[in-house]
Amino acid sequence: MVPVIELAKVRKTFGSVIALDGVSFDVYPGEVHCLLGDNGAGKSTLIKVLSGVHQPTQGTIRIDGQDVQFKSPRDAYKAGVATVFQDLAMLPLMSITRNFFLGREPTKGRGIFRRFDAKFADVVTRKEMVRIGIDIRDPGQAVGTLSGGERQGLAIARATYFGAKVLILDEPTSALGVHQASMVLKYIDQARKNGIGVVFITHNINHAYPIGDRFTLLNRGTSHGTFKKAEISREEILRVMAGGEDLDALMEQLPGVEA
Repeated sequence: MVPVIELAKVRKTFGSVIALDGVSFDVYPGEVHCLLGDNGAGKSTLIKVLSGVHQPTQGTIRIDGQDVQFKSPRDAYKAGVATVFQDLAMLPLMSITRNFFLGREPTKGRGIFRRFDAKFADVVTRKEMVRIGIDIRDPGQAVGTLSGGERQGLAIARATYFGAKVLILDEPTSALGVHQASMVLKYIDQARKNGIGVVFITHNINHAYPIGDRFTLLNRGTSHGTFKKAEISREEILRVMAGGEDLDALMEQLPGVEA
């Protein structure tokens, strides 16, 4: 099987600052690939490279085995790469349906009689939300009435409906409680079952480990390897993310301090 998206030795610099240094990983259809790293690991830069905001200084991006160059987020979107950022890009006072089709509204009629096809849009919105696991009461209700987890689900359903091959999730559970975070993990699992490749970017191993198929560990802009779940434990992931070697060296330098 060919990876739906692949990064090969991607390097990104900003002047003399090296944000990413030779990062490689790939994602297959129907796989949740977790990118894990603490603050400053390079996750934000990697998201922007994947979504077309930044272009790599060096390295290659491939979609379905073909080399691509994203010059803008529009290019990434056309290639089937959908990014769900933390702010979700939703308008709280507008309806669920309007947010679902924001910028891509279906219409009926011609010329001056062309108008928003509200009935069709409501049917599609309800159907796609149920498909991801959310049974909304009324697609005309304001999106601000949904919980944080349900809004994440809406963003995932929207990306899936509009043809995403790859779904990049930027810290989707970071501002959520335990119950809502578990809801989002269920939505991610549903996207996986629908054959979408999911890139789950987070610093929270407790949310990533139950849902992840493979894990790529980032630290200070470099990759510390990609592992299947059977190859690495939760504790080992935490150790790499926290800079275990640096911590051991510190413990040796500070007598009387226990790890």
